[in-house]
Amino acid sequence: MKGKGVSPPQPALAHMLFAAISEHEAALGRVSRLLHDDVSQVLSAVGLQLDAMRMDFRTSAPGIEERAAEIQNMLEQVIKQLRDISNELNPSVVERAGLQFALDRLAGNVRANFSGTFRLQYDQSTHVPTAIAKTFYKIAECAVENALARPGCTMIEIQVKRARGECVLEVHDNGQLDEKDSAAVPLGHMLMDYYATQSEVTLKVKGSLEDGTTVVRASYPLSILSGSAS
Repeated sequence: MKGKGVSPPQPALAHMLFAAISEHEAALGRVSRLLHDDVSQVLSAVGLQLDAMRMDFRTSAPGIEERAAEIQNMLEQVIKQLRDISNELNPSVVERAGLQFALDRLAGNVRANFSGTFRLQYDQSTHVPTAIAKTFYKIAECAVENALARPGCTMIEIQVKRARGECVLEVHDNGQLDEKDSAAVPLGHMLMDYYATQSEVTLKVKGSLEDGTTVVRASYPLSILSGSAS
């Protein structure tokens, strides 16, 4: 399945889904900024005021040093938790930290609840610009979710590499394929196809009923990247 090979009704549905997801991501981004920029900063300011109060009253109020230290420790834990939540909610993690970090975080989240094997191989020599990296990440997310939804999946592997003049993302899994659904295009595939089309990324999805493997491959020519960088 390629990014431009979907029948007419499917892009329309994918477009509606993409619009809904974009709106959802925008809302998450607003909440993330609120937690990171407003709530966390207010709590940090409270900690500073508490420290100033401790300095002012430590001679006249025995025990305030220990009590203030306990409260500051609690505040630090809350601030850390808020920042972690903010990072989880922020849909632009690729923009902020890069594709490799985003995939590392995705791998960590999956491994926490996945009893099988999850591998991530990232070729350090492969530079993926932000616009393409965001598409690669969204495709990887969809591919991983599809894999986890299939019965019998015990292995998922993500690869980012250079191959034949292209930067390439591949997601392999061994989840079982259902022959009766082979003619249908799953929701996850439609979303991946839409993401690919928006960035002119070539997308191919190959599934084998014989050995029960699925390979999602997204690629973008390095020649175009070199031309845009010059």
